[in-house]
Amino acid sequence: MKGCLRKMEVFLTEPVSYQMPLGEARIALNPLIGKKIQLHFTGQIFCIHCNRKINKSFNQGYCYPCFTSLAQCDMCIMKPETCHFDQGTCREPDWAKQFCFQPHYVYLANSSAIKVGITRENQIPTRWIDQGAVQALPILKVKSRYISGLVEVAIAQHVSDKTSWQRMLKSQAETVDLAARRDQLLTECEQEIAEIGQRFGDDSIEFLPDAEVVDIFYPILTYPAKVKSFNFDKNPDVSGVLEGIKGQYLLLDTGVINIRKFGGYEVELSVPD
Repeated sequence: MKGCLRKMEVFLTEPVSYQMPLGEARIALNPLIGKKIQLHFTGQIFCIHCNRKINKSFNQGYCYPCFTSLAQCDMCIMKPETCHFDQGTCREPDWAKQFCFQPHYVYLANSSAIKVGITRENQIPTRWIDQGAVQALPILKVKSRYISGLVEVAIAQHVSDKTSWQRMLKSQAETVDLAARRDQLLTECEQEIAEIGQRFGDDSIEFLPDAEVVDIFYPILTYPAKVKSFNFDKNPDVSGVLEGIKGQYLLLDTGVINIRKFGGYEVELSVPD
């Protein structure tokens, strides 16, 4: 089976169901756990937006022109608090109106440890699974991506906004009381959140005291004792027994590989008898 990689598609089942897009095909990965698989990078890369053939990808799959022109590749996507739409300098105002000016959720997740994050409504629970979270809890619903970024920055003064991917892959995170941590953080950030609400209006931030924790289970036989990361740019061949999948990582007995990192790479997948 050969085609261009995209990030794995996920479904909140118990455990999570994974499919690997290879071109137009969708390969169910859960049935391959416990089996030896081989991935071979053909040397060809295609931009995941415009499909042009490229020698190097940027931002997990884009050609350089797309990377420098698309709003979805701008720094404000990674750091929403730097939004510059109101300055008239947005790369794609029409795209931003659809993507950024819609409800976003601020959430707590337990991946390598408790972290704060943001996501669009239609990315729940995909965002949490992609981060390898074993628990997640939406705590606020806000009117725009910019507002979610400002709230995230305020909360991130008290809890991390990043995931340690090595730690996340080495073991199952211990269960924590996310509801209790939510209440503590909202108390600690009460003034900052209130000021953001005053700035954008009373209806700009909605608290979610009745939201329930989502528990997430991954298809893993064995966690790696040591995380060795494969890189198609250095070695086109990756093989080993698929021992699990977590986040966007395949866990092989020989190492791990971040599938999302290699979006647009043309890869051959085979399962030896």
